[in-house]
Formats: sequence, structure tokens, C-alpha cells
Amino acid sequence: MRPRGLHPGVRDADPAADHRGALRTVVLNARFSRELAEVRRKALIEATLASLADRGLGAVSVRDVARRAGVSPGLVRHHFGGFGQLLVEAYRHVVDRVDVHIDRAIAEAGREPQARLDAFLAASFSPAIVDRDLLSAWLGFWGLVRSDPGAAAVHAETFAAYRRRIEGLLADLGVAEPRPAALGLSALLDGLWLELCLDPKTFTAEEAVRLARQWVRCYTSV
Repeated sequence: MRPRGLHPGVRDADPAADHRGALRTVVLNARFSRELAEVRRKALIEATLASLADRGLGAVSVRDVARRAGVSPGLVRHHFGGFGQLLVEAYRHVVDRVDVHIDRAIAEAGREPQARLDAFLAASFSPAIVDRDLLSAWLGFWGLVRSDPGAAAVHAETFAAYRRRIEGLLADLGVAEPRPAALGLSALLDGLWLELCLDPKTFTAEEAVRLARQWVRCYTSV
């Protein structure tokens, strides 16, 4: 056996370096596992939305969602704990996506109150929101809210946040009682959005925006 350190040009092994390399491998593997898990979670959520759009809440199933996502049905339980929780997470995902779209439009409008409200109304009837697949998903979620406490909790949380956004926009315009005004405006927007998604030939998105603006003007002039 060669004595340590006597062979020219060969450095002695560093146990600490081996430890650091092993630790780095563990960290990289853990990061890869987290990233892969996130990719699979997102794929399952998107597959759930596609299944809801195609089949409706009554016909959507774990097997169909897993097939669309390209994974085994067991991964639904692994990543979400159950199919009901996956549906709830898909609901939250849709709400977040809509919120990001609307918040971006408001932020890009600047600081002037009327411009911000106008941007909110225009974004509410933009092609990204007036979408029949989105409507199909929403119809499924509305049915889920009546039977699933988790979905009901998400609905209560997200609607409260949506109402507060409208209240803030109206308060900035000088509306004295923004809460009832926000409730009325949100109901008007929901109704117009629903009808526009069901039959876009009834009226245009531009007409919907004008109606909403007129409602705000009438309300604020009372």
C-alpha cells in the first residue's frame, strides 16, 4: 500500500470534499423533486380545468384528469390528498389567474381613479375573461361550492377580495357608500359576463363596458 502523500502529482483525498459533494447531490435532487412535483401539480390543475370545460362537474373524474395530465391516478392523492381538494385548488387557480389579469390592467392605468376603474371594467370583458371554457369551469365550481366546504371557503375568501377591489375603486371616485355600490356593480358585471359568454351575438364586450360605466355614473350622481 502506498503511503499517503508520497505519489507525485496526486493530491490526498479530502473527506470534507466528498461530504460537500454528497450534500450538493442531495440538495440538487431535493430541488429537482420539488420542481417535478410543482410541474405535476400544475399539469393536474390544468387537466382538471380542461376536463371541466369538456365534461362538466358531473362527469369529471380522477381517471380522465390523470389521463389528460399524463400521470397515474394515484398521483392525485399524492399531490392533493384527494380529488375534492384538487377541484378546490383548480378553483383557486382560476381565480388567481383572473385576478392577475385584472390587477395588471389596473396597475397599467396609472393613479387617476377614473382611468383605473375604466381599466378594471375593460379587463373584466377582455377575451381572456369572456371565454366559454372559463365559463364551463366556473359553472362547475359554482356547483361545487354548494356541496364542498373547502370550495365554499375559497369562494367566500375570493369574492370578499373581489368586492374589496371594487369598493376601493369606487371609494377613490368619491362614492360615499362603496360597499353597496360594489355589490351592485359586481352583480351587473357577473350578469353581463354570463350572457356574453353564453351568446356573444347578443351584445359586444364594448357595449358591456359602456353599460357598466353608465351604471357607475348614474349611481355616483344620485
